[in-house]
Amino acid sequence: MRKYSLNRKYFQKYLKLGGLFIIISFIAAYFYSSKSRAHTSYATREMQFSYAFTVKNIPPEAKHVDIWAPVPQSDSRQNISNLEIRCDYPYSFEIGPEYQNPLLKVAANGSIPESLSVSMNFSVTRTAYHFLKEKDQPSATISEKARRRFLAPDHLVPIDGRIADEAKKVVRDDMTPLEKARAIYDHVAGTVTYDKSGAGWGRGDAVYACDARSGNCTDFHSLFIGMARASAIAARFVMGFPVPEGATEGNIPGYHCWAEFYIDGMGWLPIDASEASKHPEKWDDFFGGLDPHRIQFTIGRDIRIPSMGQSEPLNYFVYPYVLIDGKPHDDVQRHIRFSELK
Repeated sequence: MRKYSLNRKYFQKYLKLGGLFIIISFIAAYFYSSKSRAHTSYATREMQFSYAFTVKNIPPEAKHVDIWAPVPQSDSRQNISNLEIRCDYPYSFEIGPEYQNPLLKVAANGSIPESLSVSMNFSVTRTAYHFLKEKDQPSATISEKARRRFLAPDHLVPIDGRIADEAKKVVRDDMTPLEKARAIYDHVAGTVTYDKSGAGWGRGDAVYACDARSGNCTDFHSLFIGMARASAIAARFVMGFPVPEGATEGNIPGYHCWAEFYIDGMGWLPIDASEASKHPEKWDDFFGGLDPHRIQFTIGRDIRIPSMGQSEPLNYFVYPYVLIDGKPHDDVQRHIRFSELK
């Protein structure tokens, strides 16, 4: 199995679409992360992370297998380094057209075995933060194009009808945007129960969450985002993985998501309503702040992948997406692990 270390040399060689963007992002993130470690007293976790998967039961007559997987990137609170791909087939990198998510693409052609394995390993430093408690609050600006997108509905996140009516129950015209966001957060975290029983949960369906008053993290945050957008607050969906608090290594069985909302003069502020619902003692901590027990992978919903040409966008993107001779293939075994570096 060939092994590639994705240092700057390999980025320059393999990043054909948007390569300069990623290189600049990684360099900028280094300075951001150095600054954040200097000014914050919040907890930091340094980990080795493995995102591996095996595509199984590939038909013997298959001629083309195309795989896309999300690639994490650095920001001011998450530093990704030593990114390494192991794969027996050619791979390249792409940039998502709408949300600028980096993507790994693997293409296997010709004689293909029954199974195909890929692994992505990297080091990550994740720092806890709380923008409303720190002296230097976020100052990121938002383009008008991005603002329009994050005020618009998603397929499963409407901003009219039932969702708009729900927002009107908790926001008032005399509230500031920050006060409105807090009212929506309190309402969602306080009235929705984290419950994965029955059918309908886990799709990030805002109307389902509003009606059932239950669901997983995708449902909590879809309802928050829909209500925020209905209240003229730009909001977006963030997807990644949880890292168990108190553990030094282990498997990660599933994803975790949260949301961010935009306030002029402040920037993007995070919330985690599902964790607040499960841990009321951290209620204030999860409005405007996050713990270090997570890794961010992608932003957005209704995600289109540039070279895939799919007629329908992906609801959200955190696990590999596979096409065999142009048809979706779901038989993928995932192996996601972490280990503490110190």
